[in-house]
Amino acid sequence: MVFESENREMTFDFGRDLGEKAKSGEVYALYGDLGTGKTVFAQGFAEGLGIREIVNSPTFTLLQVYEDGRLPLYHFDVYRLGDPSEAEEIGFEEYVSGDGVSLVEWADLVEELLPPGTIRIIIRKDPEKGADYRRIEVEPSL
Repeated sequence: MVFESENREMTFDFGRDLGEKAKSGEVYALYGDLGTGKTVFAQGFAEGLGIREIVNSPTFTLLQVYEDGRLPLYHFDVYRLGDPSEAEEIGFEEYVSGDGVSLVEWADLVEELLPPGTIRIIIRKDPEKGADYRRIEVEPSL
């Protein structure tokens, strides 16, 4: 599936729509360069799960857990990992195989740790279509 977003609000709304449909145990892997809108997507996704807390990128903590929605959200940002084994140290495998929904920003850095069935979300800019344009591709599973 391909979704074309013309602005931040559309990216947020698309994330919210996917969050509303998310099921227990699903893992969503986010791919995209710095500034493509991964965190905006994650904020919408969290709202779709019914999470009312402020959702920011957990860059310095690697993981933020939100439990006030219809399902727990395990929001990873692995940008600062030096090695995938560091993700294992924080219980990555336990979270992604748990009852909540896992959302992994910078998933390419832990690709080998992602379970079968992971849903890939690839967000790309296209400056020729405008500064706020994003092409969001959803690939059903790895």
